Amino acid sequence: MKSSFRELLKQYWGFDDFRGVQAEIIESITSGHDTLGLMPTGGGKSITFQVPALAMEGVCVVITPLIALMNDQVQNLRKRGIRAAAIHSDMQQSDIVRLMENAIFGGVKLLYVSPERLSSPLFRTKLRHMKVSFFCVDEAHCISQWGYDFRPSYLDIADIRSDFPDTPMLALTATATPDVVEDIQKQLRFKEQRVFKMSFERKNLSYIVRYTMDKADQLIHILKNVEGSAIVYARSRQRTKDFAEILTNAGISATFFHAGLETAEKNQRQNDWQQDRVRVMVATNAFGMGIDKPDVRVVIHIDCPSSIEAYFQEAGRAGRDGQKAYAVLLCNRNDARKLQKRIRDTFPEKDYIRRIYDCLAYFYEVGVGSGYNKTFEFPLERFCKTYGFFPIQADAALKILDHAGYIEYIGEQESQARVMFILERDELYRLKGNTPEEDSVIISLLRNYSGLFNDYAYIDESQIAQLTGLSKPVVYGILKDLSHKRIISFIPRKQIPYIRYTQRREDSCYLQFPPEVYDQLRAQLEKRIEAMTQYFMTNNQCRSRQLLRYFGEEQRDDCGQCDVCLERKGISRDEERKAENCILDLLKDGKPHELKELNDLPLPFPLLDKVLRYLLNEEDVITEGLNIYLPK
Repeated sequence: MKSSFRELLKQYWGFDDFRGVQAEIIESITSGHDTLGLMPTGGGKSITFQVPALAMEGVCVVITPLIALMNDQVQNLRKRGIRAAAIHSDMQQSDIVRLMENAIFGGVKLLYVSPERLSSPLFRTKLRHMKVSFFCVDEAHCISQWGYDFRPSYLDIADIRSDFPDTPMLALTATATPDVVEDIQKQLRFKEQRVFKMSFERKNLSYIVRYTMDKADQLIHILKNVEGSAIVYARSRQRTKDFAEILTNAGISATFFHAGLETAEKNQRQNDWQQDRVRVMVATNAFGMGIDKPDVRVVIHIDCPSSIEAYFQEAGRAGRDGQKAYAVLLCNRNDARKLQKRIRDTFPEKDYIRRIYDCLAYFYEVGVGSGYNKTFEFPLERFCKTYGFFPIQADAALKILDHAGYIEYIGEQESQARVMFILERDELYRLKGNTPEEDSVIISLLRNYSGLFNDYAYIDESQIAQLTGLSKPVVYGILKDLSHKRIISFIPRKQIPYIRYTQRREDSCYLQFPPEVYDQLRAQLEKRIEAMTQYFMTNNQCRSRQLLRYFGEEQRDDCGQCDVCLERKGISRDEERKAENCILDLLKDGKPHELKELNDLPLPFPLLDKVLRYLLNEEDVITEGLNIYLPK
């Protein structure tokens, strides 16, 4: 059996042998055992379910949270001649049914679905008729309430075991503490504990923490000194756009990426970066999962993530080719305060949550005792403006109400634009008086979308813009005009959350928030924030050892290449004194100087960071905003 696995690996992927714990995981799942695989980012997780899926009879059902990841893996598998497919919310019902029928009759070896799909009665009915070889749960830490990225929809996964009691389940994750490892197996109802773990150590990756009050200048400085492809992670969508513009103005090729971009735009930017037409991708954490680009030389965080798990996963996207790479965290004294604020933003006071619940009822005129199963479009910004709430805290309060079972809060679902032709095909061909642009849009619709004369089809306005050579606003205007002419029926795209009352409206004073919904989760977040803060504020312990210890792995030796190790082995006290004098000489004129001027001093990064921290702690220098000066 081992040789057949290696033959498949060689035939479809071109590798001679497995690495790490890949072989052990494959043997375990093909022997019918529930299996948990812990492998770092870049460790080759996908091989552990794709190879056994080809070796075993039936279809492997892969449960994964991101549409982009599904589509990316399906495309890559199809290029290798492997029958793979994905079911996601952008598809029409008829296409979903046809695909599932194909899977039932053996036309699909790997079927990718979201965890939400498992609650669909249609999907469950069709699934019962499939011969499932095994289930694979990717990003399995999402099922644990103690994990950093808990998703309630993952809790429904174990329900499929009632229909498939003898079908094994493979769970995979790149980030899990010992507690989360235990909880994953419990939540997925493993018949036995069976865990295979690779070391999370990345010997080619140098972890650097850089203290700076001018993150933009430091970012430019690093990217001008480290060649190659790069990812820069920012906390908000606006910051991705702002920093991409800063880099572009500094002569560094950059673009930005976040969840709010349209699909075609996301794909274009991702392809430009992957094909090295753009060097730097500035992104929120929506970018990176499932992206196969091994030659990323540096990952830089300009904002601190809320957990070691998130940081480790994102930083681990550097150097997946095994060559030297850097993971840099830019921080300053404001970051600890910002992290603490995230706790208050994520878990607002319970009375605040009750006020949100009451105002929601006022907003929709839902009386006490009514509203059960009613669904409403939810314009978050208008709601907040009406009642004087801040969107971040309001969004968090609604998520807690969802978790407590009072409402279902479906956040910012993108409803794609839809089109159906009102005219019959023959009437369409006899049309006269359209502009050339209108005709080009009509032709693009007919060539790229099927069934338009029978039902609404989801369309991508950005794709039509690319095909016709028109701008997206022009395409939108033409679609509206064609709708006014009664040639098509056009329903524009929306990006809006939904609220559904899952029980009758309560008087808010009776709302209950059990410990597992609020207190325990808040305590977990506080613990993760504390660990993240400790990581960037601890400057006397090897960075790699700090990270590995968090995941329950003890490393005997220092890595020798993080900023702490480099300082420890390469900087003498004489060098420190010379560096201190160098900084003080710059400031001896008594005038405020810009912090970025320090980067022009003939001092290596680790030495500059260490000495600057020392001078600040001793109050020998003072910083204010982006300036530094001597005390009066």
